[in-house]
Amino acid sequence: MAEPWRVVIIGGGFAGLEAAKALGRAPVEVTLIDRQNHHCFQPLLYQVATAALNPADVAWPIRGILSRQKNTRVLMAQVNAIDADQRLVHTTGGDFAYDQLVVATGATHAYFGHEEWAPHAPGLKRIEDATEIRRRILIAFERAELASEPAEREALTTFVVVGGGPTGVEMAGAIADVAREALPPDFRTIDPRQARVLLVEAGPRLLAAFPEPLSAYARRTLERRGVEVITGTPVTAIGRGHAIVGERRIDAGAIVWAAGVSASAAADWLGAERDRAGRVKVAPDLTLPGRPEIFVIGDTASAAMPDGRPVPGLAPAAKQMGRYVGELIAARARGRPLPGPFQYRHQGDLATIGRRAAVVKLDRLTLTGFTAWLFWSVAHVYFLIGLRSRIAVAFSWVWEYATFGRRARLITEPANAGPAEAPPGGPSLLPSAAQPAAGAGVAPSKGRVWG
Repeated sequence: MAEPWRVVIIGGGFAGLEAAKALGRAPVEVTLIDRQNHHCFQPLLYQVATAALNPADVAWPIRGILSRQKNTRVLMAQVNAIDADQRLVHTTGGDFAYDQLVVATGATHAYFGHEEWAPHAPGLKRIEDATEIRRRILIAFERAELASEPAEREALTTFVVVGGGPTGVEMAGAIADVAREALPPDFRTIDPRQARVLLVEAGPRLLAAFPEPLSAYARRTLERRGVEVITGTPVTAIGRGHAIVGERRIDAGAIVWAAGVSASAAADWLGAERDRAGRVKVAPDLTLPGRPEIFVIGDTASAAMPDGRPVPGLAPAAKQMGRYVGELIAARARGRPLPGPFQYRHQGDLATIGRRAAVVKLDRLTLTGFTAWLFWSVAHVYFLIGLRSRIAVAFSWVWEYATFGRRARLITEPANAGPAEAPPGGPSLLPSAAQPAAGAGVAPSKGRVWG
């Protein structure tokens, strides 16, 4: 009897996890390798960053998700290189041979070649990023309560969000909600309702992937909530406690980066052709050209739709890629006919603008306001993994809606906290930031679909 194929999947995000699940009944041995032990539902990370949800509400152990798949093992290790000729994956936990390889290593923050901005403006891709941003926002208010000078308080209660895509819009709206609805009863010296929230977009409008009327609605809604929206003006520098927007310096208690992403190092591992964002260019069946045993999926892949447009780097696209590749490998292993080229099915554009407001574009259906917010909420709860998480998130949202509360307002210090950061002339504000991420070329922030 022939040995079952060895399928190695690198990455436990949306794409890698979906590929593993699609192979659950296939006659193969699956090894999923990830440097973290959990899968994170990234579309809701901004709610962790603004204290609406706890990290455990949006993340689940990968082993637990795949525990019922007897043909699958999960390993926590860092991938260092891929030897495509020898069909080996080199990791910190050893070398792993494969017959079929799925690379789904995702993306990281893109600072447009300015990696020195990363310590001052963390992005939002991991649980660690979300808790770091939450810490910075909450510490800023705590320091402002202690500050004696009005100018000092104003700087500490100013928050800058860079990037006008869905992540930036959601973050700006959520920070405004926290400042104006959740925090005022808790402070005596400062009035959190006076906090400034600035959303900066280098392009001409917010939510560039959405129809213009929805973009205009998002801007009006944010401005009614007190958010200062700046479009057509790039951020030219970010330093300790400040950002330069155009030629204007803005001192801030916290800066959040939501302006772009860059693919992982997979293209370097594979020696593959890449696009400007570092994504690996793949064939119509998502294989690496010339390497039919290697698949590249999710945010790591640069794939094209039949009309030539790129498949967007969104959660639904990643899940569809993962399912397609898993089914293709299963068909190969069983000797059955293979599916045709990958075809992305667009499921709609959704973005929330804060409490009771969102925008939704589904084919010919357009929703705004409270109805869109309800649709957005149901859609995101539905796509969470596990009944416990759905109940927990739904309860948190209902509780927040009824009480304006933020039950996860914990300030935790990183284990390697270093020198503090502060606006010039201001008090000590923040320990050292999250780990810097790799950068990429300049581009206006883009929209996303269901995450």
